[in-house]
Amino acid sequence: MNLLPQRVPPGIAFLLSKVPAYPGSLVFVAGLNLVLLKLFPKDVMRSLEGKRLRISVRDASLNFDFQVTNGYFSVSNMKGSPDLCITANAHDFSLLALKKVDPDTLFFNRRLSMEGDTELGILVKNTLDTIEFPEFKLAALRPSAVLKRIKSVSGAI
Repeated sequence: MNLLPQRVPPGIAFLLSKVPAYPGSLVFVAGLNLVLLKLFPKDVMRSLEGKRLRISVRDASLNFDFQVTNGYFSVSNMKGSPDLCITANAHDFSLLALKKVDPDTLFFNRRLSMEGDTELGILVKNTLDTIEFPEFKLAALRPSAVLKRIKSVSGAI
């Protein structure tokens, strides 16, 4: 795993910057609800209720605006500044997601920034640090592996 800073190529970043914010945020929120919702403690979700958050992918010119509404992650129609904005390059976010690098390391190397409600940022960081994510296996997304799972499920019905 390459820990050196990497950037989205400028041509791809240009194309991504033209994508409207809502569809991206909708897909992002769907992923949060699918992966994180069951892992986030209920008290943390209550603390996040109504807070407007933004994940900003600097090198891809993408922003994902969301909040917690009624215990679920939902798209936020951002008016004004978010309560918390976390910014990094796409590669650094992928390193964080895979737990290949500590967020403090990226923060002190100025590759990750948090703006807004500091207490909220610490709550989010500490919660993500304590969550044990299931191992993600890219090979499971190969078409043959997906078809095999579909056949095994449909055969069990």
